[in-house]
Amino acid sequence: MDQAVNSSALGAAGAAGLSPFHLFLHASLAVQLVMIGLVLCSIFVWAVIVEKVLLLRRVNREATTFEDRFWSGGSLDDLYDSEGARPVHPMAAVFGAAMGEWRRSSRIAGIDVIHGGTSERIDRAISITISRETERLSRYLVMLATIGPVAPFVGLFGTVWGIMHAFSSIASMHNTNLSVVAPGISEALFATAIGLLTAIPAYVAYNLISRSVDNFAERLEGFGTEFAAILSRQSEERGSGRS
Repeated sequence: MDQAVNSSALGAAGAAGLSPFHLFLHASLAVQLVMIGLVLCSIFVWAVIVEKVLLLRRVNREATTFEDRFWSGGSLDDLYDSEGARPVHPMAAVFGAAMGEWRRSSRIAGIDVIHGGTSERIDRAISITISRETERLSRYLVMLATIGPVAPFVGLFGTVWGIMHAFSSIASMHNTNLSVVAPGISEALFATAIGLLTAIPAYVAYNLISRSVDNFAERLEGFGTEFAAILSRQSEERGSGRS
């Protein structure tokens, strides 16, 4: 009976000793700083993941709504006045940049026909806008790309430092019993575990989100190419009508 009670007590003590909070409290200062840094990085990683997932869903939804309105056959001038002049999402920004350049060139030339130089300016305006919007969508992704490969090594540094500290304590106590060695080793290895828990989501999220941003950039490029062709065709038709 007493033996069973003692075994239960030892098991409870061992479980408490392996709890994350206990491992953190009993780690050396250097390992604690490593753990705190990794936890902060993990919080940042998940904040970026949530923000990017919500942002990409929103811009894709807004792009779909805008494209439905664009292809509905309504007036491009009305669409520009309502959404293109002050765009609030990337697709409207691409439309506004192209339409604005087309309007300015038409006023300067005094005709509706788009010359080669004007067509190039429209393409350049579309390209610059797509680059700017893509860069905005990609903000903080470089941090995920950095944290992903670096976090495990930071955790490993904490582990190495913790093991060195544990061995130093063992040497000073002149005792190599497992009960003396295990706590220090566990605390040190906990830093590597935190590093992996930080790195894996960052690495996976970077690849998935980067691919989603690339897909959306391709969608913007496709729309920009089609719209530039529409402007060129409309101008040629108006120019033919004038002649």
